[in-house]
Amino acid sequence: MTSKEIRQKYLDFFASKGHTVVPSAPMVIKNDPTLMFTNAGMNQFKDIFLGNTTPKFKRATDSQKCLRVSGKHNDLEAVGHDGRHHTMFEMLGNWSFGDYFKSEAIDWAWELLTEVYKIDKSILYATVFEGDESDGTSLDEEAREAWLRHLPADHILLGNKHDNFWEMGDTGPCGPCSEIHIDLRSDEERAKVPGASLVNTDNDEVIEIWNLVFMQYNRKADGHLELLPNKNIDTGMGFERLCMILQGKTSNYETDVFSGLISKVEEFSGHRYHESADTEVAMRVIADHIRAIAFSIADGQLPSNVKAGYVIRRILRRAVRYGYTFLGFNEPFLCRLVDQLAADMGEAYPEIVAQKKLIETVIREEEMAFLRTLDRGIKLLDEYIKKSKASGVISGVDAFVLYDTYGFPIDLTALIATEAGLTIDMDGFNVELGKQKERARNATANEFGDWTVFSDATDSEFLGYDTLEVQGATLLKHRTVKQKNRTMIQLVFDRTPFYAEMGGQVGDTGYVVAADGQKIAILNTVKENNLTVHIAESVPNDCEGEFTLVVDGERRKKIAANHTATHLLDEALREILGTHVEQKGSFVGPDYFRFDFSHFSKMSDEELASTERLVNSLIRKNSPLQEKRDATMEEANAMGAIALFGEKYGDRVRVVKFGDSVELCGGTHTSATGNIGYFKIVSESAVAAGVRRIEAVTGEAAENLILSLQDTLKNAKAMFNNAPDLKAAIQKMISDNASFKKEIEGFLAEKAASFAKELVAKATPVNGINVVTVDSSMDPVMVRNGATILQKEMSNFVLAAAFEFDGKPNLVLMYSPDLVAKGKNAGKDIRDAAKFIQGGGGGQPGLATAGGKNIQGLKDALEKLVEVATA
Repeated sequence: MTSKEIRQKYLDFFASKGHTVVPSAPMVIKNDPTLMFTNAGMNQFKDIFLGNTTPKFKRATDSQKCLRVSGKHNDLEAVGHDGRHHTMFEMLGNWSFGDYFKSEAIDWAWELLTEVYKIDKSILYATVFEGDESDGTSLDEEAREAWLRHLPADHILLGNKHDNFWEMGDTGPCGPCSEIHIDLRSDEERAKVPGASLVNTDNDEVIEIWNLVFMQYNRKADGHLELLPNKNIDTGMGFERLCMILQGKTSNYETDVFSGLISKVEEFSGHRYHESADTEVAMRVIADHIRAIAFSIADGQLPSNVKAGYVIRRILRRAVRYGYTFLGFNEPFLCRLVDQLAADMGEAYPEIVAQKKLIETVIREEEMAFLRTLDRGIKLLDEYIKKSKASGVISGVDAFVLYDTYGFPIDLTALIATEAGLTIDMDGFNVELGKQKERARNATANEFGDWTVFSDATDSEFLGYDTLEVQGATLLKHRTVKQKNRTMIQLVFDRTPFYAEMGGQVGDTGYVVAADGQKIAILNTVKENNLTVHIAESVPNDCEGEFTLVVDGERRKKIAANHTATHLLDEALREILGTHVEQKGSFVGPDYFRFDFSHFSKMSDEELASTERLVNSLIRKNSPLQEKRDATMEEANAMGAIALFGEKYGDRVRVVKFGDSVELCGGTHTSATGNIGYFKIVSESAVAAGVRRIEAVTGEAAENLILSLQDTLKNAKAMFNNAPDLKAAIQKMISDNASFKKEIEGFLAEKAASFAKELVAKATPVNGINVVTVDSSMDPVMVRNGATILQKEMSNFVLAAAFEFDGKPNLVLMYSPDLVAKGKNAGKDIRDAAKFIQGGGGGQPGLATAGGKNIQGLKDALEKLVEVATA
């Protein structure tokens, strides 16, 4: 079976068992503060497992694209060195939300593996949870009995809490799991050593293929377990590993999932995959990493220096580094693999085809930038090697600088060090790496208390599209959160007018009033696990009474106007620049907004002016807000609504329409475009290759900007005696300044030539070398200019100057070219003299300068200059 057939058979099988086939969620997570990337198939169902959302279906199945490169699931440095590890991978999964449980999950897993995929039953093993006394849990008899229907007892093994108890995090839903393992060894090896003894021993041929998680508990903040009201099933099977098994390969990279990419790398590089161990590792790294990079960009995450963007940039640079070192690539090559990737995976994931041009452009620019950085890194590594020759060890700090700043994987640095006869201080490197991880943890470290629950209701209804005040709301639950030494309270109500930060729009602020009159400020509103969470500074005195929730209306009005302006700007850009324009991100606040979009060149002044005029004409049309809040995707598509790549849309969506602008959007908007008032672009810049950013203001902020510009213009006119044509006056001033500058340069050249003649006349021989000294206060520029003239005209000549200017000591040392040819080096010699003025300096062999703090040391410094110059 091909990989495409294997994937489809999985989905078709579970569809036949009443499961809804759902699309993969984006790999990049936007509205979950606890995760940057989807790292498991269950992530998109997290709200259901937490009880925050009522499922639309009882059974689901999918193939989910996942990325494990951060946190505890970090396989990055292992990728390439074996045939199993990956950054991006697909997770085949099936789920039950309060419907079937262990028996059906086990029966269907067995049926799929043995009857559909035709895997030999005799080489399969299953593990079940043995229980854990500290948690008060016992042997999972239900799972064991289910497996006994399919496997002999000696193929059913007991596993401890580490291997057979799955937890979402420190708190939350969890439960025992049952792993299915397969013994891929030869018959002879199986006869010698039973497969049962090799399960969960890190044996490369006795491996796990499927994990069935039985979610039946909730882990509380104090560590104890409570039974969940609804028991759920969450299974995950690695797609790449399944393909390896079914296609009879010994490595995931030999399957057709990767073979097309590896063939292209062979073609581009001129090297063969099995040419050497190094080429194998390099090609595996590249074939793996291009998938992670391309899908992240398709999902809206561009490489950058922060958070998720930094992770993607590190992956890209690791791939480039391996290609550069082992395959001889010194030009962009990853971008050339996107065509093959689209051919391999575009059918299952159409976003990779739709975003292909952007993906190629972004990767190409990133590669070019890193290749330049790589040259600097290699030069730095050469310096580290030279300074480490005596000790034989490159310090961990230096190795970490190469790793963190220049993208050098530590294994490659170690390899280059070995070739130079050196080792790496790995303990020191790991200390630095640990510090970095600790900094990252501290930056995002939150301590969550348990929810104090006041109602069994789980859903929170958002009423903020229609009102800014809700009366009679009920507090569902609250908890304490500590972040960066600040304690905040999270409040969840059954109904709220507060918009939670999402889709680029900031969260609402305002206040709530309790039944006893207590007024509590709401500092922000965020979306967390599908809950609208209100951030407050204190807990209500009376948590069980009714509450009135009030949004800051003026602030919301400005946010809504700015959000609507982003839609009008999107429409205008598509009309002026072309329909290739797609939104790539946004920030919508009360004071300004920014809008990121795909476009492959800087916008001209004319294009910016045309965009401003068009947006303002759309504002003046005063088009009313038209919305359909519960549209199906089919209805939205029929209306021509624009959807964003990388966003996860539900079965029902909100369509927002202003005139000809039609978009899928959950944000808040003004009631008519005329309310925006006026639109003004503040700046246009590059975010990444193929992605531009416009920052703009509207309404009162735009008015203030215009008034400020008018004041600047008025002040500028006053500086030119209120000239009627300010532009002409400025041009005349620039022209006059250029003329004056030319005259001054001529005067300075004459003065320098005269000064040089004076110096020649004052020269005296010292040890057979003509030496002239300068020790009176002078302009350093004049001294350097004179020295430059002397350097061109004189031979066997030294200028040594030690003088004060503007209260600071200065040194200049010049050697004539013939002295330089004999080995003199002013850049090196001046450093010894600079110590007398408590400073430092350097320069070229023929001319060097230095500065310092100690004027009293000038006399000694001059003597030192003459001494080294004539030695």
